[in-house]
Amino acid sequence: MKIKLRLFQLIIALVGLTVILNGCSSKETTADETEEKVILVGTQNDYPPFAFADENNELTGYDIEVVKEIDKKLDGYTFEFVATPWDSMFLALESNKIQAVADQIAKTPEREEKYLFTDESYFAAETVIVVKSGREDIQTLEDLEGKKVGALAGDSYTLLLEEHNEKADNDIILEYSESGNPSEILQDVQNGRVDAYVNDPIMINNVLEKYDLDVEIVGQSLVNDDMGIVFKKGEQGEELKALIDPILKELKEDGTLAELSKKWTGGEYIPE
Repeated sequence: MKIKLRLFQLIIALVGLTVILNGCSSKETTADETEEKVILVGTQNDYPPFAFADENNELTGYDIEVVKEIDKKLDGYTFEFVATPWDSMFLALESNKIQAVADQIAKTPEREEKYLFTDESYFAAETVIVVKSGREDIQTLEDLEGKKVGALAGDSYTLLLEEHNEKADNDIILEYSESGNPSEILQDVQNGRVDAYVNDPIMINNVLEKYDLDVEIVGQSLVNDDMGIVFKKGEQGEELKALIDPILKELKEDGTLAELSKKWTGGEYIPE
């Protein structure tokens, strides 16, 4: 009887130990999972081919896939995308509703005074003028003086025009879009509501593939910009920048950025 009792007590003890060990294991797994820091990345959902919602309403595009490649290589962090209108993008960053922006943000001295940019750029963009097809009186930035040009408040293309106005005797008349949608501005160009629009030729051609608009790119490229990922200045921003810069360099050197650029834009628009 004593032997049977001791055997029963041993079984109970082993079962109890198993439960305790399983509980510890479960806690350790949960702790490991919670160690992943979630970084919310702001981007537009209507800026093809860089960042836009597909037929399943999932964000996709060149900028999205670049961040996903970074996510694969960066342990301890998980990146989640937040569709953010352009006119509230930087406000969301400043208020910590998002912790990074990947949305074809050109590095400019004014922006670098306020925000942190990755040293490594992930895309090289051109800036061109778009007019209604057949129009011949607009070819250069100076030709836009005295004319109505569609604009999005705060984007690099509008900043270029605003800076030109600071020095010009005859201002470019900027018609700021309330919708924040480049495709609608291009429709305004076609319909004659504005005389021209200034933006990136890749985005413009992508819109023209989707919509049958009677507009065309004219003249030479006005400027070339390098695009970087943006963070709020501070400890977290500095930490993310230090982690992401080496990964962007690796993605550039191993050809990943070039492959993504060809996939989404048809060419290799990668900064040297």
